[in-house]
Amino acid sequence: MSRLTRENGRPKAPVRIVHLGLGNFFRAHTCWYTEHSVGDVWGIAAFSGRTATHVDDLEEQGDVYTLVVQGVQTSSEIISTLSAVHRADELAAWRGYFASPQVSIVTSTITEGGYLRDASGNLDLTLESVQADISSLVANHLGGIVTTAPGKFVAGLLVRRHYNSGPVTFVPCDNVVDNGSMIRRVVTQMAEAVDPTLAKWMTSNVTFVSTMVDRITPGLSEEGRHQIEADLGYEDKALVITEPFTQWVLSGDFAGERPAWESAGATFVGDIVPFEHCKLWLLNGAHSLMAYAAPLRGHTTVQDAIVDPVVRGWVEQWWDEAGPRLPLPSEEVQAYRTALLTRFTNPTMRDVLSRIAADGSQKLPIRFVPVVKADLAEGIVPIAGLRAVAAWVLHIREDSTVVNDVRRDEVLALGEGLLAEAVIKVLAFLGLPEDLRDTVWELVNEF
Repeated sequence: MSRLTRENGRPKAPVRIVHLGLGNFFRAHTCWYTEHSVGDVWGIAAFSGRTATHVDDLEEQGDVYTLVVQGVQTSSEIISTLSAVHRADELAAWRGYFASPQVSIVTSTITEGGYLRDASGNLDLTLESVQADISSLVANHLGGIVTTAPGKFVAGLLVRRHYNSGPVTFVPCDNVVDNGSMIRRVVTQMAEAVDPTLAKWMTSNVTFVSTMVDRITPGLSEEGRHQIEADLGYEDKALVITEPFTQWVLSGDFAGERPAWESAGATFVGDIVPFEHCKLWLLNGAHSLMAYAAPLRGHTTVQDAIVDPVVRGWVEQWWDEAGPRLPLPSEEVQAYRTALLTRFTNPTMRDVLSRIAADGSQKLPIRFVPVVKADLAEGIVPIAGLRAVAAWVLHIREDSTVVNDVRRDEVLALGEGLLAEAVIKVLAFLGLPEDLRDTVWELVNEF
């Protein structure tokens, strides 16, 4: 069987976008929209995040890969948007792109935890990795070794300012409310710690756009890949599978040029908050609820979980709590709920719950806590939202090898001791009142 190569796609385009986080979602979403945009062809240079998965495979294939869309009908296409891929530690290449006037956009998909924020949403300056990056850049503005995402962004901006390469726009694509403001905050705080004059320069040369992204993109086993390759008739070690549904909503000003993403279906709006909350609470909240609760009933995938009447009841109850808090017409919320059930039951996705369970310390505060607090303020006990908290308590008390979290040591410490003590510690961690302990305790015992 022949191997997919660049000759199967289109020629490489000049790099005009730099991306951090070379994962499946990025390649099913941001790359897809860029591939389908009308007008000038934009090339992307993508750097891996925590792991270098697929860097070698993509390099061997000339940076092209197949996107397989699985639904009632299956379709596939070769995506040629990537013009270069790099490992996370290739800092000379990273700085080189930031120095290029052709580059005008920086995108990222590094999950909530990658921005290294503390409980109040600021850059966590107590982290050793953050302190190391600051010290390195203070000592060497144009060549310091950095390992964190905020450190890399500031390292790039130092170079861009030095070479007077023009304005640049950050477009984060992570599931964080008002992610443009979030990344502006952490990058500005990192810049202030390294060189206050850089933070001042940023006010006139750097903009941050908020986005809401949505497309379920599960992992793929070796066996599954081989089956798809047999249907395709060629080998592709970097292929990605995804669902037919896709959505991208953006809000904010671009400092320079950008692709015509709207021609591929992206939407530009003045107020992104309703779209963010709808997706974060209904889709991502349901995902997290199932990721922590459904394994307690023996389920391993979203599809298996949602067809369990008990789990589906938990999800529907959560939607009943969160839906009225959305600033959207009730008929739109109901239509989104109906669409989610169709997406969750798509038998071809096989989205693994253990993948979704990662970084609960970053996800629960934005997917559940706002609704829980709003209900409590009105004297309502939000059972479904607290059920997610109870399930997370049990999750972090499992075998420590199953807990994958950017704040892993802190999270594991929350689960230590008696179960009742763990409940109280988790409530405090999430900023919820201790008098909820009896309710959460009853929900823990429900499992």
